[in-house]
Amino acid sequence: MTTYCVSTALKTTTLTCSCDNVRLDVYLSENLDGLTRTAAQKLLDAGRVTLKDMPVRKNHKTTTDEIYTITQDEPNVCDVIAQDIRLEVVYEDTDLIVVNKPQGLVVHPAPGHCDGTLVNALLYHCGDSLSGIGGVIRPGIVHRIDKDTSGLIIAAKNDKAHLSLASQLSARTLVRQYEAVVVGVIKDDIGTIDAPIGRHPKNRKKQAVLSNQNAGRPAVTHFEVIARYNGYTHVHLFLETGRTHQIRVHLAHLGFPVLGDSVYGRKNSDFKVDGQCLHARKLIFIHPSSGEQITLSADLPDYFTKVLEKLEKKAQ
Repeated sequence: MTTYCVSTALKTTTLTCSCDNVRLDVYLSENLDGLTRTAAQKLLDAGRVTLKDMPVRKNHKTTTDEIYTITQDEPNVCDVIAQDIRLEVVYEDTDLIVVNKPQGLVVHPAPGHCDGTLVNALLYHCGDSLSGIGGVIRPGIVHRIDKDTSGLIIAAKNDKAHLSLASQLSARTLVRQYEAVVVGVIKDDIGTIDAPIGRHPKNRKKQAVLSNQNAGRPAVTHFEVIARYNGYTHVHLFLETGRTHQIRVHLAHLGFPVLGDSVYGRKNSDFKVDGQCLHARKLIFIHPSSGEQITLSADLPDYFTKVLEKLEKKAQ
């Protein structure tokens, strides 16, 4: 059994600024996953954020293209162990593995979820052949999907493959397509939601569309209606960017939250479901070694098809 012990060693991150005239503590909290504004201020006070090798004050105002170096403690989470958890493998070779993740499975260990995650399952299935770029907590993980989102997720088995796939993500050539059922009837057959996303100003555990363009990161989601029902819409979604909770935040901002979304959804929906109706349906990418275009898809899971069946019956 492979065990990865998570230590409290220091990790260094570089961040290239994308906007002007924003307090640095605010900017860091909006652009580093899991970092609150209070935590950002503590890092700045401790001299752990530098610009051109010099510590930066927390009230420093950002300038586009400034490069900040942030030194943090690795989170002391737990031992990350290999666990025999069933995986539905859609594609696998010596470079990568693509899994159809079930709804409810957390992607990687974090406080409160030290085991029973996709990473634990991948460690058992792949052994030591996972990319180390994601660190001990996220070995091989190239991108993430939410716990309550089902569907396709890709992991790299070596650093070369990881860098190639990450580059495709950055260049927006790694295509990710989703399906969702949303509350409300979308009138337009196709559309684009282009709205910056950042950490919610009042609830740091949530994301939000921010009216101040400089406060959020660019986020673009395209949608196409598949079917309309009484009070609900089945939609196809195409991610152009990949912000945290992007689809859920964008759809809620549009006024059509994902059905069953306990964070951004409507608590008074008359249609009760277990979990949220959001599925990562298709992945298209260039294979890191062969250069071949790979197209993979995952059928809608039972929980999703049952919702569609109920909606069709209600519409009759």
